[in-house]
Amino acid sequence: MITQASTAHHAHGSASARFDADGFLVDVGAWTPRLAENLASQAGMPTLTAKHWEVIGLVRDRYFTLGALPVMRLVCRAAGLDPHKAHQLFSSCRSLWRIAGLPNPGEEAKAYMN
Repeated sequence: MITQASTAHHAHGSASARFDADGFLVDVGAWTPRLAENLASQAGMPTLTAKHWEVIGLVRDRYFTLGALPVMRLVCRAAGLDPHKAHQLFSSCRSLWRIAGLPNPGEEAKAYMN
């Protein structure tokens, strides 16, 4: 279940971007590549490489196709990444999810994202 508790505005390169109390984008339609770059920078990733964008695109595509958290093992396989090395791109699944501009996946899913 996607929760939309309290919202806060953040200066991430999009005037319309709103985030919930856990830092997830409230309106996925407000996501832009520039917002992703700003979120990545704040997460300690100064540059998003082609591989970052490939993974972001796969996660977004799978989320909008399935309507749920995709299986990261399958995302890694599709991107040609060793699942054990995927954390070299993004510090956590939670970080990837936020940078990809996807909404709060719910408490149970968040427990598996760190």
